[in-house]
Amino acid sequence: MDPKTVLMPLPHYGFDPTESAVPWRALVRAGHHVVFATPDGEPAQADHRMVTGKGLPKLLRKSLMARADDVRVYRDMEGSDAFRRPIEYEKIQPDEYDALVLTGGHDKGMRPYLESAVLHRVVAHFFDRDKPVGAICHGTLLAARSQSLDNPECNGRSVLWGKRTTGLTRNQEMAAYWLTRATLRDYYRTYDMPMMDDLISHLRTSTDYTAGPGTPVPMIRDTDERPNGFTVKDGNYLSARWPGDAHAFARELVTLIGTRG
Repeated sequence: MDPKTVLMPLPHYGFDPTESAVPWRALVRAGHHVVFATPDGEPAQADHRMVTGKGLPKLLRKSLMARADDVRVYRDMEGSDAFRRPIEYEKIQPDEYDALVLTGGHDKGMRPYLESAVLHRVVAHFFDRDKPVGAICHGTLLAARSQSLDNPECNGRSVLWGKRTTGLTRNQEMAAYWLTRATLRDYYRTYDMPMMDDLISHLRTSTDYTAGPGTPVPMIRDTDERPNGFTVKDGNYLSARWPGDAHAFARELVTLIGTRG
């Protein structure tokens, strides 16, 4: 397998540490080169609540924040040369990359990333050329908001038009919101509309979205030793719901990228 160059754009602040670092480690272990991009070329910062647990309700802290093992992986990524030297969004040349990874996060700091016209064009480039794309949690929303530029099957619609996907479920988002509303207010609501509803609004049909197992709310996170999280693969597009799927997502992403000639 030839090493590939993989682009991972991040916001200034607020991305999820597990959803970014676990795929990063898997890609690096597989011999691939990961290039980070931020709005201004300065190093990004993950959502500090997910990294430290600070500010989360004490009884829920262990369930809501990143697992200790995954925080250590994030610290490794944070200290890497690639993470410390990102490029600017405006300097992204999509043709230079073999694959794209879209991470998630729910903090309001994710909004500029999700709304970036530059990233929308970059995402469209990858989908229109059938390059491997992995998206997890709110990363699926960034994909959904990106309109195809020259794929006649999409006809100027979302790059996910006609594709199957998963993403953060409405139950997951609203359960976290109501459990923490008294102390964190709307911290778990990136937008007024639940992410799942926004995502589905860009699809050809609501049945193209799959919530996956876990009733009513998935709670058990997968691990490096047990990468049994839920993912959906449609061609060269791979999606996952939340940090609890990150290890399965990472392994399948490596396989997806490795199948390219």
